[in-house]
Amino acid sequence: MTGPVLAVAGLAKTFVLHHRGGVELPVLRNVSFEVHAGECVALDGPSGAGKSTLLKLIYANYRSTHGSIGVRHTSAMAGDALFELTSATPRELLSLRRTTISYVSQFLRTIPRVSALNVVAEPLVEHAGTDPEALRQAERAARELLLRMQIPARLWHLPPATFSGGEQQRINIARGLIRPTRLLLLDEPTASLDDDSRGIVAHLINEARERGAAIVGIFHDAKVRQAVASRVIDMAKFR
Repeated sequence: MTGPVLAVAGLAKTFVLHHRGGVELPVLRNVSFEVHAGECVALDGPSGAGKSTLLKLIYANYRSTHGSIGVRHTSAMAGDALFELTSATPRELLSLRRTTISYVSQFLRTIPRVSALNVVAEPLVEHAGTDPEALRQAERAARELLLRMQIPARLWHLPPATFSGGEQQRINIARGLIRPTRLLLLDEPTASLDDDSRGIVAHLINEARERGAAIVGIFHDAKVRQAVASRVIDMAKFR
């Protein structure tokens, strides 16, 4: 594969505060950068610099005001090429999220009565369909990640809503990393973790890099950022 996995050019985002009479709040201006396979780019800057907004634009939770976001994606129609996210349809976005982009937020959105094991395995189960061997492999992969994240086996069949904040975040990270994708977005993945857990997560992130993932993340913990980042972007210059 040649070329970037992610190419952002001239990206801007302005929020319109309709409850304030249509007041416009510019958050990002002229954001341009590329990320290649095997890179981990850390977004740096003070609170309010637009770091999380940028991740949400790349994941298409937000729509951009101007600019381009290209993500390398393989499809039957276009082959292996940069796909323009800013004009993607909901169906196309769903396909990208199933195959090409993974996103780990600061918070786990738990589903009542669904076990931790099933929450972690679910991204692989989606692709397994009814194939018994693929389903077994999904469960094995989930068990291995739960062990690495130091989640006790006695908790695996309980819903994560009953867990501590740190345990929930470890479940969240395991779910986000279980399915290898070309582009991995991380929004403060270690914010609620202890030192040992941060070290484990840093190791998992570096393993994803070695597999060839392109990673964009926010890491407020300086040790984690230093351990995983190959490059740092100062978001203040895009304000």
